[in-house]
Amino acid sequence: MANSQLEIDTSSVLDNIDAELVEFTGEVDGDDYEFAVQYDLLEALSGDRPDGDGVDMFNRFIDQVTEAALSALSRNSDANPIVVSESDLE
Repeated sequence: MANSQLEIDTSSVLDNIDAELVEFTGEVDGDDYEFAVQYDLLEALSGDRPDGDGVDMFNRFIDQVTEAALSALSRNSDANPIVVSESDLE
C-alpha cells in the first residue's frame, strides 16, 4: 500500500460527535473503503480536542490524515470501518 493513493469522497465526511470519530469513504486502487478517524489522531495533529469542529480539523490536516488512513488500511484492510488512530501517524 506504500505507493497507493487515497481519494477521499469529500461529500461523505461526517463528524460523529457521539463516537468521537470523523467518518468518510475513500477509494484506494479502485476499491471503496469506509474509514473512521479517531479524535485522538486529530488532537495529536492540532494540539486541541475536536469540539464540534472535527470536520474542520480533518480538512486542515488532510495530508497527514490521508497518510495515516493508508497506514491503517495496510494494517487491516478487512475491517469495516477501518479505524485510523494516533498510532497510524508516522
